[in-house]
Amino acid sequence: MQSSPQRPSPPSSAAEPFASSPADSTSSLIAPAATEDATTMALKQTPLAVLPLATVLRTLLTTTVSSSRVLLPPSLAAMGLLAHTANPLLNPDRNPLLRAFLKQTFYAQFCAGESAPEVRRTVAGLKQIGFTGVILGYAKEVVLTTEQQQRLEREGLPTGADAEDCVRNEVVPWAAGTMETVRLAGPGDFVALKFSGAGRQALYALKNRLPPPKELRAAIDAICNLAKERDVPLLFDAEQDAIQRGIDDWTMEYQRKYNADTPGHALVYGTYQAYLKSTPATLARHLAEARENGFTLGVKLVRGAYLGSDPRDIIHDTKEATDLCYDGVAEALIRREWNAVLTPSSSSSSSSSAAEKKPEAFPLVSLVLGSHNQASVRRARAVRDVLPAHEGTRELAIAQLQGMADEVSCELVAVKKGDLVRDGGLEKTRAYKYIVWGSTGECMKYLLRRARENRDAVQRTRDGRDAMFGEVLRRVRRAFGIRARA
Repeated sequence: MQSSPQRPSPPSSAAEPFASSPADSTSSLIAPAATEDATTMALKQTPLAVLPLATVLRTLLTTTVSSSRVLLPPSLAAMGLLAHTANPLLNPDRNPLLRAFLKQTFYAQFCAGESAPEVRRTVAGLKQIGFTGVILGYAKEVVLTTEQQQRLEREGLPTGADAEDCVRNEVVPWAAGTMETVRLAGPGDFVALKFSGAGRQALYALKNRLPPPKELRAAIDAICNLAKERDVPLLFDAEQDAIQRGIDDWTMEYQRKYNADTPGHALVYGTYQAYLKSTPATLARHLAEARENGFTLGVKLVRGAYLGSDPRDIIHDTKEATDLCYDGVAEALIRREWNAVLTPSSSSSSSSSAAEKKPEAFPLVSLVLGSHNQASVRRARAVRDVLPAHEGTRELAIAQLQGMADEVSCELVAVKKGDLVRDGGLEKTRAYKYIVWGSTGECMKYLLRRARENRDAVQRTRDGRDAMFGEVLRRVRRAFGIRARA
């Protein structure tokens, strides 16, 4: 991705699906007394205590590198070279020494594994810690440069032998990897699906808002049918602005097809990026369509994934504006009530006179919140906790990326355990980790984005480093019987 333009106050601290700011002061955001007591009880043990020592040390290493002005630039340069090289010596899938180094460090920090047994072990480990499940994705992806976008537009949809090559070498491997991902997912898990991984046919069709080409449509239908059979919800990821409207078209087509059978339980989710100024209006239109066509809208809400490559003018001018959009949209969806941020689509009520207008009914929603922002996560929980069981959105999951924001994730796990004790086994807090799998080489672009995010979220990365350092000290003191100072 190209570097982001200079800006006085960025809309989000990182170019990533769950990008967020450092934890804000949140004392006023915690739920009422009952929730406060349960949370306090659940957090008496340090939340990071649930992590294996190897994870704590590896996270301390990666966050130390990511927060260092000296170590980070050469690390980013090296990872960028590995992610985009054509040299076989620099391809981790062809160079066993390079693969072994990456596999034990950055890959182990952010990825689930290269094979089904490795993935299953990683997922089982996360669930043993206390996570409800995982959002599992296949790492194969494409991020277009401006030159590649122009070339694709100029040359058009591949035909003849090129089309056959696209299907054989791009669509088929992507479909096979995504189908395997659905098979690897267990009860309660999600699967993240990135259309750009399907290659040139998908990119051209999305760029020009065309339906999926025949072979790609068959692949998507096969993936959705397998997901339906296994009851594994699919999260269609947001991508670059150049193809996002096409992704929205495909998402709504498959939501209409697959989300009407089980009210309140979505099989297909779309992803909405709060850093985009257009997101509330887009989401309002999709909510209106869900209401009019009688299906549950699946929503994954994130701050923003492509800050470095999307046009600057379509993004909120400040981080504070992004935060207000994210929190306002999240609250409206959790409550299933319109508010000042998320208002009914003007097109759905324009035919009524002012005197005849009534509040628009809010459709059923299934919601996944992706956030590394402690304040936003606590606010969302506070909103949900005060709602009666029969009100608001029935399905709410909260997720962070694997290898990042563990202080946020582990607090969710601790609160989840408190919910189980308090409510006799009723799980109100559903805590997830977003994690990808694939060969070391296939994961390099994903790992590069993780490194870039840590670069952009400097303060949050330092907070994570300090939290892990504090956890190491706590374990050392405990091992030697030294009590921590009050």
